[in-house]
Amino acid sequence: MRMYDLIYTKKLGGALSPEQIAFWVKGAADGSIPDEQSASLLMAICWRGMSTGETLALTLAMRDSGKRLNLTSVPGLKVDKHSTGGVGDKTTMILGPIVAACGVPCPMFSGRGLGHTGGTVDKFEAIPGLRVELSEEEFLRSLAETRFANSAQTADIAPADKKLYALRDITATVESIPLITASIMSKKLAGGADALVLDVKCGPTAFMKTLEDATTLAESMVAVGTAHGMQIRALITRMDAPLGWAIGNAVEIMESVEILRGEHADSELAEMSFRLAAEMLIMGGAAKTLPEAQAKVQASIQDGSALETLRRFVALNGGDATTLDDFSRLPQPGQVVDVRANRDGYIAAIDGRALGILAMDLGAGRRDRTDVLDLGVGIRVLARVGQKVAKGDLLFQVMAKSNHLVVPDLYLTTLELTMTQPKAAPWLMATIGC
Repeated sequence: MRMYDLIYTKKLGGALSPEQIAFWVKGAADGSIPDEQSASLLMAICWRGMSTGETLALTLAMRDSGKRLNLTSVPGLKVDKHSTGGVGDKTTMILGPIVAACGVPCPMFSGRGLGHTGGTVDKFEAIPGLRVELSEEEFLRSLAETRFANSAQTADIAPADKKLYALRDITATVESIPLITASIMSKKLAGGADALVLDVKCGPTAFMKTLEDATTLAESMVAVGTAHGMQIRALITRMDAPLGWAIGNAVEIMESVEILRGEHADSELAEMSFRLAAEMLIMGGAAKTLPEAQAKVQASIQDGSALETLRRFVALNGGDATTLDDFSRLPQPGQVVDVRANRDGYIAAIDGRALGILAMDLGAGRRDRTDVLDLGVGIRVLARVGQKVAKGDLLFQVMAKSNHLVVPDLYLTTLELTMTQPKAAPWLMATIGC
């Protein structure tokens, strides 16, 4: 089998066989196929696309390039969640303990942040002592004892994805739907869950800017999961303004805990987290209908079992669980600077991407993978779309290093103010799958 023939076939719009795709993925991972040939095939795929069958074959080949986690020792249907990411997205830290408290095992592998979007692993790392890179034994123990396990993805899970993603990143082929699908789904299938809920973000702050593109990606991932025999459902959710009031690491832990305490129940973040959790309960067999699942979610908040599950998870994995009750034990900023409105008006839009970049400049995010984060810095976003503000109203609190020069005008430029109140847009845009 020659790599040249695969490139030529796809260049002309032909279909690749599972054997050809497996040959390529294996060679790309072990280095026997030169990077320039893999890059050529990636570009051909980007232009010509792939069928569902080809995308499934690519997903399985990437999954099988490394270790597959066996979760059968833990009773029950295991349900995972994946989000395509966004500024302030901390749903994993909220819904994971909820789902586990309701009796459904929730195994989750998360990533670190790069650029203007944060990573769940970095946020959890703000809890002193918490091990965020669990061994297989530790992961299974956490899942068995608390029904919740979250860990950084280990290098032996879908290693071909890491190699191919690095090539996609430098060859302008990141946006290919089949390649995105295979990248996400190969890791999810390797993680061993029985069912998966997808949160596909859509909007100017998200990777998928339009509803059409977000729908195409969601349908592709649902098709691959279904073809593999996995229960899978996708929710397309709006992503323009930051999700929740916190952008950063320790501050996002604070907001997540507050929601698990029962605070901010009417916020978009809480509503989204609760809905995703409810979908997971249905898939895990803990509820038959959405209203029943939503009632169980609320019960876990009201009786404290969701927050207690998070405490148990943190303590079991070496973390200081007292930080969940005493936020002063979390990493702290060197200074807090208030940013106030410079005129009257209604907030028509908030540029989440710009705020994410400002948070990255504070030290809450990475420009390069080698950057060291300051887990105590971040932004408290008090502004809300549709809110009427008067000159002097507090809109942001910037939590920065003591030597960082905070320029309030930079934060004010992230807001669009109008004289008329804008209409509120729903956060749930569409649902796809079972």
